[in-house]
Amino acid sequence: MVVIVAFLLAFVSSALKPTQEQNVALDKKKQILAALNIRNLDNADSIEARYNAVVQADRVVSADGTVVKEGAGKVNDGFCVANKDISADCLPVYVCEVDGETKYVVPMTGRGLWGGLWGYMAVNADLQTIYGAYFSHESETAGLGALIAEESFQQMFCGKHLFADTDSTQVALTVVKNGKVEPGKENWQVDGITGATLTSVGVANMVTQGLQQYMGYFKSVK
Repeated sequence: MVVIVAFLLAFVSSALKPTQEQNVALDKKKQILAALNIRNLDNADSIEARYNAVVQADRVVSADGTVVKEGAGKVNDGFCVANKDISADCLPVYVCEVDGETKYVVPMTGRGLWGGLWGYMAVNADLQTIYGAYFSHESETAGLGALIAEESFQQMFCGKHLFADTDSTQVALTVVKNGKVEPGKENWQVDGITGATLTSVGVANMVTQGLQQYMGYFKSVK
């Protein structure tokens, strides 16, 4: 009986695996599109069509700016890189076009109060201004840290600057304690979430460190 049950479980798992992989890929595309402020797509076909129309390449680059893979297939190179495999020699970047303008979407990961954080940031062609953002989490507190997954929080990044000045190569964009954005620094500081200090700090570190990895590539694009 044990052998039969084990066989049936293995068979069901194997049969469902392709569907599970498709759903994971579809959700990833939806997250990338959300970073580009393309949301509320209601079915798989609309997500696939919009992704294929907007994403021009899923490149893999290195921290020094070298393009390792061109990503012409849109889902065969950078898209296949798992978060755990992102490194200085393997950085996915999605080259996109929205309303005739180039955007660069990069993934990022971090750690919140209770578990992992992840997200995507879209940068304008000037490689200074944030176009959009998307964040999610494993297990942050509902009504507090979990609010990073809300569009209202993510929209606060739109229009913010990567750097404190145009000559800098050090990412200044960060999240500060709610209500503590400093005068004169509004262009690169974002209000954190009240009552979720550690989650806000986690997002700040994720954003700053995640974007810093791409400075070599952004410099080469310029």
